[in-house]
Amino acid sequence: MLRTFLMLAAFFGFTGVALGAFAAHGLKNRLSAEYLAIFQTGVQYQLIHALALLALAALSSTLQGRLLAWAGGLFAVGILLFSGSLYLLTLTGVGKLGIVTPLGGALFLAGWACLFIAALALG
Repeated sequence: MLRTFLMLAAFFGFTGVALGAFAAHGLKNRLSAEYLAIFQTGVQYQLIHALALLALAALSSTLQGRLLAWAGGLFAVGILLFSGSLYLLTLTGVGKLGIVTPLGGALFLAGWACLFIAALALG
C-alpha cells in the first residue's frame, strides 16, 4: 500500500497544482467567474485528497488493513469522478456531467468513513 498510495498522492498532487496554475493563468480569461470557481473547487478537493493519500501512505507503514486500502481507493476514484467531472463540465460546458460529481463526493465520504472505522478498530 505504501508505494501505491505514495504514487497516487504524488500524481494527484502534481496534477492538482498544474491544473490550479492552468486555471489561474490559462483559463482566467476564457471561463466565466462561475465556471472558474467550479474548476477551482475541483482543484481544491483533488489537492485535499492527494494529501489524504499521502497520510494513508505514511500510516500504511505501521497499520495494515482492508479499511485503509479501501479508503485510499475510494479517495482516488473520488478524485477522478468529483474533480474530473468538474473539470470536464467547465471545459466542455456539458451540464449533464454534473450528475457524476455527487457520486465522487459520496466516494470521498465513504473513504473518510473507512478511515474512521479503522481508527475505531485501533481501540
